Amino acid sequence: MNAGDVGDAARSTLAVVLAGGRGSRLRALTANEAKPSMPFGGKFRVVDFPLSNCINSGIRKVAVVTQYRAHTLIRHIQRGWNFLRGELGEFVELWPAQQQTEAGSWYLGTADAVYQNLQVIRQHGPRYVLILAGDHVYRQDYSRLIHAHIESGAEVTVSCVEVPREEATAFGCVDADDTGEIVGFVEKPTDPPAVPGREGVSYASMGIYVFDIDVLLEILERDADDDSSSHDFGHDIVPSLVGRRKLFAHAYRQSCVLTHGATQPYWRDVGTLDAFWDANMELISVTPQLDLYDSRWPIWTYQEQRPCAKFVFDDEDRRGMAVDSLVSAGCVVSGSTIRRSILFTDTRLNSYSQVTGSLILPRCDIGRHARLHKVIVASGCKVPEGIVIGEDADADRERFHRTPAGVTLVTPEMLEQLP
Repeated sequence: MNAGDVGDAARSTLAVVLAGGRGSRLRALTANEAKPSMPFGGKFRVVDFPLSNCINSGIRKVAVVTQYRAHTLIRHIQRGWNFLRGELGEFVELWPAQQQTEAGSWYLGTADAVYQNLQVIRQHGPRYVLILAGDHVYRQDYSRLIHAHIESGAEVTVSCVEVPREEATAFGCVDADDTGEIVGFVEKPTDPPAVPGREGVSYASMGIYVFDIDVLLEILERDADDDSSSHDFGHDIVPSLVGRRKLFAHAYRQSCVLTHGATQPYWRDVGTLDAFWDANMELISVTPQLDLYDSRWPIWTYQEQRPCAKFVFDDEDRRGMAVDSLVSAGCVVSGSTIRRSILFTDTRLNSYSQVTGSLILPRCDIGRHARLHKVIVASGCKVPEGIVIGEDADADRERFHRTPAGVTLVTPEMLEQLP
């Protein structure tokens, strides 16, 4: 397939980003907004990654399906992703839950979310539909994925990340033969199938699927009539097609966009507090696996126009400084010290405070003499003067939420309950 054919395939593809997830494992961080709209990396939101992958891959017909606590996400899409040209057939559309079927239900699962929008999908007339999760952080060239789908003759292609077999028990696993055709699909197996020729590695589904349009329409119509189905792509749709349709596995390493010098594909599910903290903290390393400064594959976003970050005071006991950290626009570091941390937009750190190994989400105010270590401070927190968080596990559990890996979550509601 030449470059022109690849471009034609991308233009014939409709991407559907499933962004309605509750993200309950992130606990209070997603109490007021959906997981895909969570801040990430100082200035971005998680949903920016699949959306940027679409734009960079040449896919300019994109639908974002929303449901849970969607206001922040809808506002972000409207303000930051409205730059495509509708008169050229390009768009990023919002598809909120509308109870569009006779049952009058909200979305019952990932497949039902697409099923309830089949009328709109038909109106756009795509040849291929690319189903994407809106809550993972990665860089992938979807045009290569679609190319592989067409070249293999597949009717459905499942994008797979290769994981050690002992870790694959936590995923939906694909069993493929040596041609790449899928012969089995197992959810969280105790004995995951190995990738052909690689005994210690398994294919884990990324929740990314390419469907020929006719196959998608047929299977969703049938699934909607199945009362025993949970109406989920991973649990129901893909397993039901094994042996009945041509399903192929696509190795993510063949379409991932590698950071310069990296050898391993980067893909992160930030669905838990520990995973969210880990993925953000990886960005502050000297050579991170995800290089947000790589202009070859930019991550687009919307951000209000804010002044530059400012560091003030240079006294021996009160010096505004940050080391091995990311500091976003609108931040003021006033005589405080930040190490190995990320300050999100419009955060202020007051004199003599110390922050290490922490994520300070947007619009926070850290009081004087406060000490924070390995803490996630949720948006809008006003941390009181002199408080110490992250140094006494028992005290943290009593006042806040502490994860198994020792990350402490602090929210405005928790701070309001302090004596």
